[in-house]
Amino acid sequence: MANQEKAVLSNFADSDTWRVFRIMAEFVDGFETLSQLGPAVSIFGSARTPENSPYYDLARKTGRLLAEAGFAVITGGGPGVMEAANRGAKEAGGQSLRLNIILPHEQRPNPHVTIQMDFRYFFARKMMFVKYANAFVVFPGGFGTMDEFFEALTLIQTDKVVHFPVYLVGSQYWKGLVDWLRDSMLASGAIGEWDLDIFKITDEPEDVVRDVTRHFVAQKYAHAQTP
Repeated sequence: MANQEKAVLSNFADSDTWRVFRIMAEFVDGFETLSQLGPAVSIFGSARTPENSPYYDLARKTGRLLAEAGFAVITGGGPGVMEAANRGAKEAGGQSLRLNIILPHEQRPNPHVTIQMDFRYFFARKMMFVKYANAFVVFPGGFGTMDEFFEALTLIQTDKVVHFPVYLVGSQYWKGLVDWLRDSMLASGAIGEWDLDIFKITDEPEDVVRDVTRHFVAQKYAHAQTP
């Protein structure tokens, strides 16, 4: 192949046009892999949470209880809270999913997964977290965790998705944020009082599993009644 032809192909492979095909491939792969998943819950939290943290124990217990209730557990597949949730689900014999994001400095994957997918684009990965989850459970975390949490709030607030349960686990950790939402956002009129009802706060995994199960059963009944 002539050098000029190679250059043309290389430029096309790096162009926005070619990028569209890579994006489509990620969506198609995600839809095909997850479409038969069944009920599932997406769990988020810090990759930096150590194994001796009480939040690690809570995430592991949450994953186990969800799996025992028949839900697959979806995480980003990294260490910390994600590892704990995947670990609990796998220990209970449930489906444990890792939706990994490819980063320049790759995070250490955790071994407690039964289905693994890799994504180049955050937005394609986030679509899978939302589309195939019956609930979001958010443990203490950093910027990525905040991104997923506020993405869910925005989609529900704007009626872009059916309202699904969103839980913040760790009342002490989330207190400052919730106080700011109420005392600054709500007080200034940037959100309405009903917006603070989109999510709930708890320290008990049993609360999460009970509400998620009730929501799923109610949703199935509503669909069954639809002509």
